[in-house]
Amino acid sequence: MEDGGIVERDAWAQKSFGLIDCAVFAGMLAVSAIVGVYQAYRSRKNVDAVREYLVGGQNMSIFPISMSLIASYISGITILGLPAEMYVYGTQFWCVIIADSFVSLTMAAVYLPVFYGLGITSSYEYLKLRFNGAVRLMGSVIFIIKMLLYIPLVIYVPALAFNQVTGMNLHATALLVCAVCIFYTTLGGLKAVVWTDAIQTIVMFGGVITVAVLGTNRVGGLAEVWKRNRDTDRIQFFDMDPDPTTRHTFWSVVIGNYLNWLASCSVNQAMVQRCLAMPNLKKANATVAIMAIGITSIVSLSCYTGVVIFATFYDCDPITAKQIRKPDQLLPFFVMEMAEAIPGLPGLFVAGVFSAALSTMSTGLNSMSGVIYEDMIKPCLRVPLSDLAASRAMKLTVVLAGSLCVALVFLVEKLSGLIQAGKSLSGITAGPLLGIFTLGMFFPAANSTGALVGGLVSLNLVAWISFGTQAAISDGMIAFPVKPVSVDGCPESLRGGHSAANLTLVVETAIKEQPFFLYRMSYLWYTWVGFLTAILLGLLVSWITGPKERQPGDQNLYTPVIRRFLRTTEQVHTYLYT
Repeated sequence: MEDGGIVERDAWAQKSFGLIDCAVFAGMLAVSAIVGVYQAYRSRKNVDAVREYLVGGQNMSIFPISMSLIASYISGITILGLPAEMYVYGTQFWCVIIADSFVSLTMAAVYLPVFYGLGITSSYEYLKLRFNGAVRLMGSVIFIIKMLLYIPLVIYVPALAFNQVTGMNLHATALLVCAVCIFYTTLGGLKAVVWTDAIQTIVMFGGVITVAVLGTNRVGGLAEVWKRNRDTDRIQFFDMDPDPTTRHTFWSVVIGNYLNWLASCSVNQAMVQRCLAMPNLKKANATVAIMAIGITSIVSLSCYTGVVIFATFYDCDPITAKQIRKPDQLLPFFVMEMAEAIPGLPGLFVAGVFSAALSTMSTGLNSMSGVIYEDMIKPCLRVPLSDLAASRAMKLTVVLAGSLCVALVFLVEKLSGLIQAGKSLSGITAGPLLGIFTLGMFFPAANSTGALVGGLVSLNLVAWISFGTQAAISDGMIAFPVKPVSVDGCPESLRGGHSAANLTLVVETAIKEQPFFLYRMSYLWYTWVGFLTAILLGLLVSWITGPKERQPGDQNLYTPVIRRFLRTTEQVHTYLYT
């Protein structure tokens, strides 16, 4: 029962979260805090406090940055949401790993060389150099909106998991997560974030691998896991339906997610900031390659875990049997089912989910502090702040932004499934941001007016579609087809009057009326809508308004992909003005 945000503990969660579990979980939190204190102590005499806080002095090594990139992208949404996605809808979303390899190649060849060539610390500095201060401010505001929408969802996920295995109040848990995260992020800056990310990535992998292996053995091996999923039509990778309103197809998962991931990795300050912490572009590209391997691995492990969970409960669905309420509770429920045989497993699981959340949140807070200071506060100052004052300003920003994110957790509980909610909210800002940067890097004729109009219109368009869709889902106007489940193997007391025949997880499938077409469009296409709107409208407005100001001719402002066609500054200007 939910009452004022307090979630009553399910019967299955009465199983003990023992001393070993508490020790594992507390150890992870303690290590994170200690790393923050240590990095703050090491950096106390650094002469360039701002650069040290934002890019770690630009002398970080490949291993911690690679681990940080992986941890920053893989949140608790992945750990809890992907298994639920496989269980409820089948394996089509697993094809998302195909997009990742192309994203890393695009990032290394197209976007990173531009940021490195300009020697900047904030990706939004590029927008001022290419366009003007207004476009830079718009990009920064869009990024902050993205983080403020996404971080509360990231906080909610481990709080939900912790509630399910301990019974601790969800909102009290959210406060605990944020307090630890704000503490070490504020004290240690990027180096603390990166090194805690590295540790948390190891914990995250350990938790997911352990659960997947133990679950497979419990079912009876990989062949039996696959058979049970195949028999219920869950194994599906190549649904080639071109209909954009179908929730997941091969095209939407691969092509739609490609652009979403590209936006999240290539121009997102949280990712760019880490790449810029490397001493040179070659090492930055190496970290991107390792990131691609790591993300593909953890996504595959999480998807496989979902397949294992269904194989375990193939004849006694815990949702239909009222043992849990939501698909997002499947993984915690599964872990607690195995807890009696494996002491410490719940603690490792919770530590893994919290690790994923802490890394994403700390990355977001650290990058937000840099963006707010570099792109909003610093340009307004007549007299630059001292290094000490600037460092304090960024630390205060971390505390304020983190506190706001905690408050916004209350709204997250009202959203739909984790994967769809996360991708939908991300898509609001991902497309417009990527569109603005791509407009600047690929189209020398684009001007600041075009970038502003294209960015603002695309942002509002995608926000309208996304929130309209969430409202339609909440009103029961949109329902998605799900895979069958069974209660054949449940004890009579858990069947609740259901017949032994296969059931579905959707009780009410009647739709009162068809919502607007764009509300029915798969959420995976949102980024494309924003991206194309920003570029096409930006080019149109640029053509109508003309080059009001002399466009910059610095080749470093353009991606290497087009520099071969514009080899000299004179050629750039000739292209623009003749």
